Amino acid sequence: MFNHFACVATGSFINGSTPFHESTLQQPWFKYALLMGAMFIFIFNIVGFATQKIGVAVASVANKLSLVIPFVFSVYLYNEKISLLKMAGIIVALLAVVLTCLQPKPDVEEGSRIKISPVLLLLVPSVLFFSSGLLDTLIKYVEQNFLDGNNNNIYLITAFLVAGTIGAITLTILVFTGKQKFSYKSIIAGICIGVPNYFSIWCLMKVLKANAGNSSAIIPINNMGIVLFSAVMAWILFKEKLSAINWLGIVLSVGAIALIAFG
Repeated sequence: MFNHFACVATGSFINGSTPFHESTLQQPWFKYALLMGAMFIFIFNIVGFATQKIGVAVASVANKLSLVIPFVFSVYLYNEKISLLKMAGIIVALLAVVLTCLQPKPDVEEGSRIKISPVLLLLVPSVLFFSSGLLDTLIKYVEQNFLDGNNNNIYLITAFLVAGTIGAITLTILVFTGKQKFSYKSIIAGICIGVPNYFSIWCLMKVLKANAGNSSAIIPINNMGIVLFSAVMAWILFKEKLSAINWLGIVLSVGAIALIAFG
């Protein structure tokens, strides 16, 4: 919740004001801001759950495997041209994701992790796949049809406010029913996460606008970069074990980024 309210504060600072007016409700993009806000907090919590129970690398990779969804939509909706190099890059990217995702059979692990049932192990990555892919597709659709570069902040602030509001309502219910304890540390954590979170979406929209007609390359490169960085950071910071197959997947991730970029 505090993550998304931190995004609202960051966006308002960048925008120079808080763009909450009655006219906002009449904007053609408003309904998409509602949808995106709901997806923001839903996906954020799913990623958090997967990270705790399955692992940082697996959660990130399962999330970014969805790059194929906006890629297909970019080709289908916007008639973007696909070269052989770019297509090869997508195939290599999918292979890289699978190899990086391969982990030993889940079992009782240290810390907060639990024994994951086969159904849950399949369901969580599947939910991440479809929801993340649709979110990336929605970002491109809104950027293409409703944003002109001047209203990016207004749109994003509205979407993050929706996410924060949903989180606040949910947290209030959980606290009063005794299912969740309020933690003041969450305020600090929310601010630390919220600022880069806002700019990650803001920069993505900027890049998509600056490279119109090439979202089939921009979004996959962005996602593979996150896969690569997250897997390596999981190994360095969280001491997650990466097998030889995982390292092969990481190497292929670099190759996929190069193929898509130059394709």
